[in-house]
Amino acid sequence: MGSIWLNVVFIIHIIACLAVILLILLHSGKGGGISGLFSGMVETFDGSGIVEKNLDRITIISCAIFGITSILLFIFQ
Repeated sequence: MGSIWLNVVFIIHIIACLAVILLILLHSGKGGGISGLFSGMVETFDGSGIVEKNLDRITIISCAIFGITSILLFIFQ
């Protein structure tokens, strides 16, 4: 039973790892980045787009999942 749980955590860890890599690559740098393609002309008053804010939130959640699964794999491996 423990190995099934460990495999599930490992699969979630791999998905979170790939998500973090992809989401970080989508963030805009100084030149606008790939996320500029999706945000269009929708801007808020502070200058950052709605898509960029959502991308930040999703990236933070993915990083938290990656960190938690890393700790779990370290403890139970």
